[in-house]
Amino acid sequence: MAAAFIPGVLSMGTNKSIILASGSPRRAELLQQIGVEFEIVPANIDETPAPNEQAADYVQRMAREKASAVAKEFPSQVVLAADTSVIVDGEIWGKPLDRQHAKVMLAGLSGRSHQVLTALAVFYDGDVALELNVTDVSFATLTAEQIDSYVASGDADDKAGAYGIQGAAGCFVKHLNGSYSGVMGLPLYETAVLLGKAGIMLEPANE
Repeated sequence: MAAAFIPGVLSMGTNKSIILASGSPRRAELLQQIGVEFEIVPANIDETPAPNEQAADYVQRMAREKASAVAKEFPSQVVLAADTSVIVDGEIWGKPLDRQHAKVMLAGLSGRSHQVLTALAVFYDGDVALELNVTDVSFATLTAEQIDSYVASGDADDKAGAYGIQGAAGCFVKHLNGSYSGVMGLPLYETAVLLGKAGIMLEPANE
């Protein structure tokens, strides 16, 4: 599935398009925002953390394995992959198992700070380049009613840490130190850096 080019924001310094190894609509939206042409080919890998694996190592391994898995099918293409986890007291919080689990996660984030780690991997010229974004996020104290209402909306489904900052949960965030787009799942600065290494330069578009 190809995404349309979005003019007037950024233009690619080459005519190359990329493959996005993710089915995340948020990552697709962010790539469209910066005018990158891409096709979506989700990676299918085992995302189980290894025993005693550190959070930063885990997200970077996941991003690298996703990019490599899709690159096996498209070895001549530039492949972009990402992995995002919420980290609480050093523990990796991925996507909730169900809505009850989502409520438990949100209660655990309430009134405290956590980290969001997003690793990016770009496969090109037979190799994979990595970047890691770390953002500190502080949540307000949430009531049980707020948690129940948010989870019932479905917005917590299939999101690391059971929330999406770009939706209603943005009201839960008291303070953010880092990258807003990184919390969404695709830090745009690091994305531009890696695509530049792959020969896809992002430049201001002529209006």
